[in-house]
Amino acid sequence: MQREIPRQLIHASGILFILLENFLSLPYLIILALSAAIMGELIYQIDKKHYIFIFSKILRDCRRDPSERGFIHFFLGLTLTLSIFGFNLDLANAAIIILVLGDAFSTIMGTNFGKNKLPFQEEKSWQGSLAFFGVALVGAATQVPLVPALGGALAGAITEAYSPVDDNLTIPLVAGAVMVFIIYFL
Repeated sequence: MQREIPRQLIHASGILFILLENFLSLPYLIILALSAAIMGELIYQIDKKHYIFIFSKILRDCRRDPSERGFIHFFLGLTLTLSIFGFNLDLANAAIIILVLGDAFSTIMGTNFGKNKLPFQEEKSWQGSLAFFGVALVGAATQVPLVPALGGALAGAITEAYSPVDDNLTIPLVAGAVMVFIIYFL
């Protein structure tokens, strides 16, 4: 648990992309997110053979296992979210908030209080999923109306619990797609 709080604080730093939207246009935000993913991969590869001042300590202290690349998937998830949903930045922001806040809180709450396991998923708990849903709903509702926020938060919580691939990629894409459907087709 001791490594989870710094991990999730780093995760929550994704909110910076929403704040940077006030200073950078969408193409620059996409380039920045993609550059962070590429730099993350370079640092990951170099760290395998050489200690990199500051970066190696953070990387080694925060990852769950030596092959983990969640931080790279995180920035790729931001890149794809901004690229696909950038036509409606409020919606893209809501999808990013769902990932950033929901995933961070589900991990912290599930790790500390997760007593009741989800069906077909022994590593996840109802407590973590409910924390994801609640925080994601409140965060997303700051960007989009309540009904799309509700659909996005629910889709994000289910995706976090059951995604067969890294949830840093899938959460914002699934949540964003559900919100697009609700906003534009219902």
